[in-house]
Order: sequence, then C-alpha cells, then structure tokens
Amino acid sequence: MKITRRDALKAMAGTAALAALPLGRSEAPKAPTDAPAEAGPPGSFRHSVCRWCYQKIPLDDLAREARRIGLESVELLDPAEWPVVQKHGLTCAMANGATKIPEGLNRIEHHAVMVPGMIERIGACAKAGLPNVICFSGNRGGMNDELGLANCAVALKQIVGEAEKRKVTVCMELLNSKIDHHDYMCDHTAWGVELVKRVGSERFKLLYDIYHMQIMEGDVIRTIRDNHQYIAHYHTGGVPGRHEIDQGQELYYPAIARAIKETGHRGFVAQEFLPARDPFKSLAEAVTLCTV
Repeated sequence: MKITRRDALKAMAGTAALAALPLGRSEAPKAPTDAPAEAGPPGSFRHSVCRWCYQKIPLDDLAREARRIGLESVELLDPAEWPVVQKHGLTCAMANGATKIPEGLNRIEHHAVMVPGMIERIGACAKAGLPNVICFSGNRGGMNDELGLANCAVALKQIVGEAEKRKVTVCMELLNSKIDHHDYMCDHTAWGVELVKRVGSERFKLLYDIYHMQIMEGDVIRTIRDNHQYIAHYHTGGVPGRHEIDQGQELYYPAIARAIKETGHRGFVAQEFLPARDPFKSLAEAVTLCTV
C-alpha cells in the first residue's frame, strides 16, 4: 500500500488544527507518571520515532511501546499531543510547525501567516521543553532555486531571533522530489546547506532524511561527514519502498549510524519507515541496528 506523509497528515485530525492560525500555546506538561526512558549508549545520539508511520495505533499505545523499546521520543506531533508522550517519560524531538510540504517559506505571500505561526510554535515548544520544530521550503511551482533561497532566508531571518532566545532549533527537511514530493524545492543537500549559511544562525539547521537523500543524490555517508555541522536531526527509511531498514533494502544502516555518531551528533535519529511486518518488532529491530 502506497502511503506518503502527505496522505497521513491529511488523515490526522491535528493537521487541520495546525493549519488554522493563530496557533495557540500549549499548556505546561504535567510531570511524567513513570520513569523516563533509558538513554542510549554514552556518547551516542538519541532515538525517536515518527508518529505518522503508526497512525492506526493510538498515540498512548505507541508512546508506551516506544518507551519499552528504549526510544526517548515520538515526533511530528501537534501541541495537544505532546502531553500524551510526556506522561510516558518521552519528549517530542521534532514538533510540527506552521508550514506545509507543498506550501512553504519560498513564497513571500505565505510569510504573513507562516512567520507568526512559526514564532508562536517556537514559543509553545520552549514552554513544553521541546528541542526542535520542523519547517518546509514548499514546492517550486516554476520558481527558480535562487529566488526560493532568497525568499526562505527572508522568512527565516524573521524567525530565528525568537528561536535563539527560546533555545529551540528550526529545522527544514530535505525531501525527495522524484518519488514522494514532486516539485519540492529543498530536495538536495547543497541547496539546504546554502540556506543555512545565508540565515547564519545556530538555531536554523537541516533535517537530513536518509531515505529521501538516497533517492535524490546517494553518497549518504560522505554527505553526512562533509555537512554534519549544518544538520540537527536525521530520519531513516528503507530504499526502495520506505519500509524496514533491514537487509531487504539497499542501505546499510549500522554503517550510516556509526558515521552519524562519529560526527559528534548527540541529538536525535528518528525511525520514519512504514512497517510491512509487526510494527513494534520492526521498530525494535531498527533501533538495535542504529544503536552504535
């Protein structure tokens, strides 16, 4: 069954609330009712999972199983969902923001809504103690890449001041425009890195999606080693098909995970594959593969 994140997000009730601005601030989370999940090996990155891949599983159940498996986060959540994972001792390592995959910061006409929306969401993340919030470039729609860079930089320079003050990192995701998100602008690492340089803030970096960038450019380990200073977060996924990151696909994730660790990354690596087998068994196996 072919499911994209766009399909999943359309199906999730929280997405409608996200698109309706102004965005409300979340209430302060209650203290966890159980002990926090154990962290990964000393000196290693931390483990997360993307909620949309398990949309048929109640979030409370997903959080409970994620904690049992040893993850520290369930991500891509809206503010109303944050307390659900926090009560299990987990965080939301990458919060949903106020942009959309096809309609993002590369168009000036979106800035009047999306810039205040992102600033509002940064404040909510800070209040809830969350580290990162996602944003998207939007589709090209005939726009050239240079103008898209300039427009995104204009928006982000209005946003990063609040991110710096609140100590929340804004992350633009690299997505493939070949298979899943046709016409998406931020579809190559070089474009994203150039945008990070133009914005010039430690609170704006990239979300490097391994699945998407394998499709667009390959050479994953070299790219990570050469550009890790511009990357704050990683997503996984099996290629082709976006299923389990096991021996049935073309990437060798233990080597990729070691390369990420060797860069000094101490943030999160999130599993973002669509399980074709038992979901929690597949998730546990993926975490084991990436624990280095």
